[in-house]
This record gives sequence, C-alpha cells and structure tokens, in this order.
Amino acid sequence: MKVLKYITTLILVAFFVSCTSDFEEINTDPTNISTEEASAKYFLTGVQFKLYGPDRYPYWRAQLIHADRFAGHFTFGFNGSWWDDGLAYTYDPAYTDAAWDWLAGFFGGLNNFRNLTGVGGDFENDKMYAVGQIISGLYFQMYTDTFGQIPYTQAFDPNVLSPAFDDQVTIYRGIITELNEAMATIGDATTTGTGIEDLGVNDIYCGGDLQKWKRLANTLKLRIAMRAYGAPGENFAQAAITEALNAPLLESDILMEKDNVISQWASAAYGDVWHNFAPSGSRWKVSKPLLDYLKNYDDPRLSKYAKPAVGGTVTWTRPNAGDNPEGNENFDKRVDFIVQTLTDAGANPVVEDNGDEVTVTVEGGHYIGQPVRLNGFIYPFVSNEFFSEPADVIVNAKGGDNISSEIVFTSAEAYFLQAEAAVKGLGSGNAQSLFEMGISQAMKMWEVNDGEIASYLANADLAHLTGTPEEQLEKIAIQRWLASYTDGFEAWAVVRKSGYPASLAAGVTDADIYAMGDINGAYPMRMQYGNAVKSENPNNYQGAVSAQGPDKQDVALWWAQ
Repeated sequence: MKVLKYITTLILVAFFVSCTSDFEEINTDPTNISTEEASAKYFLTGVQFKLYGPDRYPYWRAQLIHADRFAGHFTFGFNGSWWDDGLAYTYDPAYTDAAWDWLAGFFGGLNNFRNLTGVGGDFENDKMYAVGQIISGLYFQMYTDTFGQIPYTQAFDPNVLSPAFDDQVTIYRGIITELNEAMATIGDATTTGTGIEDLGVNDIYCGGDLQKWKRLANTLKLRIAMRAYGAPGENFAQAAITEALNAPLLESDILMEKDNVISQWASAAYGDVWHNFAPSGSRWKVSKPLLDYLKNYDDPRLSKYAKPAVGGTVTWTRPNAGDNPEGNENFDKRVDFIVQTLTDAGANPVVEDNGDEVTVTVEGGHYIGQPVRLNGFIYPFVSNEFFSEPADVIVNAKGGDNISSEIVFTSAEAYFLQAEAAVKGLGSGNAQSLFEMGISQAMKMWEVNDGEIASYLANADLAHLTGTPEEQLEKIAIQRWLASYTDGFEAWAVVRKSGYPASLAAGVTDADIYAMGDINGAYPMRMQYGNAVKSENPNNYQGAVSAQGPDKQDVALWWAQ
C-alpha cells in the first residue's frame, strides 16, 4: 500500500518532473508508472529547481528585488521603472515575506526526499540520501546567510511544530558535519545505483555523477569554513579548511539549465519579470560599480553582462519653488550628479544649461552603469536612454531564445577560495596561479575566448595579486563578486564578509541623492524575518531577536562581525 500511495504521488509530481528540458527523456508517460518504476529520483527534480529557480513571486521579490540589488549588480529607479531604487531598503512585508515564505517553505520538499531515501524510507538509498544532505547544505547556507538565526537542529523533527532558532555557528558546524557524512557515504561510487535507482537526468545539477556531487560538497565545505573563519567563537573553520583543501574540489561549473517551456508560475527566469509590466515598468539597469570594474580593467565580460546605453536627448525642467520647494532647491545638484556620472562613464554628454531648463545629449554605444540606491526624488533625472540594460541572454523571454542558466556553484569560486586561503596562510597553493585559474574559469562560463582571457590575465592589474595581503584579498573578493553576477545571494555575502567593493559596503550618506531607508544609509547585512514566523512561532522568533539583535537590516550576521 505504501508503494501504491507513492505511485499516486508520483502522478501528482509529474508536473515537477516535467520542469526540465529533458522531460521526454526523463518520463515519457508520467501517468503510467508501475511499481517497478517507482523511485525517489522523481522527487528530486522539483526540489532542485525550486532552490535556484522558484516561481515568479519569490524569484522577483527575493532574488531580484533584494539579493541582486543588495549585491550591487542591478538597479531600479530609472525614469520608466515602476519603483525607485530605494525599494527593499525600507522594510515592506509584501516583499520580505516572499523571501521568507519561499525559503522556509522549501524545506518540505527537501525533507520529503530525505525521508524517502533515508534508513527505513520507502525508497531507501544511502547514495540518494547523501545527495539530499548536500542539497540541505546549499539550502541552509543560503537560508541562514539571508536571515541569520533560523530553525535547524529541530527542523527535521516531525514532533516539533515550533522549532527553535539556532545560532549560525551551530548551523555552519552542522552543515559541515552533514557534508562530511555525505562524502563518506559516496566514497568512490559514481552513481546512486542502476536502472531506476540511478538519478541520471532527473538530477539537473550533476546529471547523476556522484563524484561531481562529492566535489560540490567539499567546495561548499570550503566556502562555509572560509566564511566562518575568524568569526566570534568559531573553533572548527581552520580544520575544515585544511580538510577541504586536501580533497578534490570543483574543476567544472554546476549550472542549472533553465527550462524554456514551463510556466513562470512554477519556475521563473529574469525574463519572466522583465517582460511582464509593459513597456518598462519591471525592467532594471546594470549598476555603476559593476560596469566600472569591467570597463576600467578592459574586462571581456563587459558585453556578456550588459548592453550599451541607447543614448538620446533629454530635457529636465526645474520644478516650481511653490509646488516643489525640495525639488527646486536640489535641481542643480541632481543635474550635476547625473551629468558627472555620464562624464565619468566616458559618455561625453553635451549639456545645454538655460538655468531652469537643462538639455543633455548622449550618443549611443557607451556602457553606462546606473548608480546604486538612488532615491525617488532623483527619479526624473535617471533617464532610461542613458543607462545600460542587462545583456539579452539574461532577460530573454522564455519560450524563445536561449536564456542563461542558474548558477548553483562555479569552479571559479573553488579557485578563488583556494587563492584566499593561500594569501591568509591557510593553504600551501600558489595564490597567483589559483587566482588566474579562477578568473579564467569565470570568463569561460560566459563564453569569453582564450585570447581575450590571456590578454586580461597579462594586462589587468585586477588580475595580479600584488601589494599588501589586504590588497590581495580585496582583488580576490572583487573577482568573486564579478563572477557571481546573476547569483545575487552569493555576491551579497561576498560584500558582507569581505567589505568589498568598498563603495557598496560603505553604504550611502547623501539623502538628497540616495535612499537612506530604515537603516540610515547603512549597507544591508540581512533581511528581516517574515510575518508568518512572528505569528506561528512567536516565542522562538523573539528568542532569535533577543540573541541576534533587532530584526533590522543593518544587524550584522555572526560571520560578518
């Protein structure tokens, strides 16, 4: 009866199985599953895509509105966007709840897969269970790095309806323990079994390759240990770093190919948001910090990440002092700010200043990043024509041209982590060689050719670990941040841990130009908890706030203190 129950469930989850471009190969007829064909592998695909490609609501509100923008990669607030770029810096439960509900709710599918494959489960398979443990590591790291303290040690206990929140040192240590268990279980195995027991194409991260899963687990272990290293009270990071450096790490990227057919309401992409609110309401621009690093160092990823601004002529008129005294007073300041931004970008703006009316002309073809975190007052001056959009591959609509894959974990990060460990005296590798490998792998992921990579490595100062150890660590952090483009959660974590790019980590101070938000211009260090947990688990929520600090965006997480 248990098997029959799960066959019925398999029919219901056939929808999730179909969420890959290999649907026909995976399951030709999902409504005709026999007992011999029942397998836990059909419960994996949905878990995987929901972590890196959830439905449009959290994809828009968690990834794009918060993580990608806190990372300093994308900006709203151009004249034509439905939102100014202060969105998310002022708490709004309508947006924050989407992130909390998605991450808190993700646990159910993951827990189901672990229960099915664990000891005594209906599809008991220790190798599949090990895969579930590694996905748990990816999930809990993202979850805790977004909010701080979260339920962890009691999360898997079905008898605990209101789980306690654990501190991050407990969570990080627990993740590493599970990753070690998973790697030991995998050992030398290459698959989870034969026939129906083989994850195969249902595994949209690693294609059923257990040795790649093992490398992923070890590289995640290194990421977590390096992030924890030096945090207050940690006593496990250095040993974990040493262990990780002495075992195989990723040498190729783990990317999740986006399904080009499934509805955005099941698994979204940037393009689903980009094209939804015509003509340009839900669109965004690439940031000034990002494009400045790419342009200033002749980085060949520039055209892979963004498009040149279209250019044009725009006229700004000074508001009437009686109707808008603030706008009238700051008119010249805001005009000067935008004109200086265009000038700094090499756009050579032509300015006709008639006092109360200023006309600016910019020729198309220049890469111009929009400053981050502009407030609503400057919105009329942030002209759509003057700033660069993301490259088409990032925002193409589903169902048409190819769209970029989701980053699960890059081999570039594996090399950058090793280079950082070498600079800090935690590893014996050659920091410069490892650093160059990281840059090379990051560029290859975006299909930069070998000649352009070689030229960059030879000529760009940002590719050479010169200067003091701190200056070297800054370059590694910047390259990790650049390589994390479209992986906002990880890019945001890089800024919080390293303090680089410094222009982002410093926050903002000029309220005439920038959005100060609820945190008086400080850089956001976490997201606030969702309203659901405040009503459903109030005592443990209050316990977390008491231990961690006020439920505000500027409260630094444990590893960022």
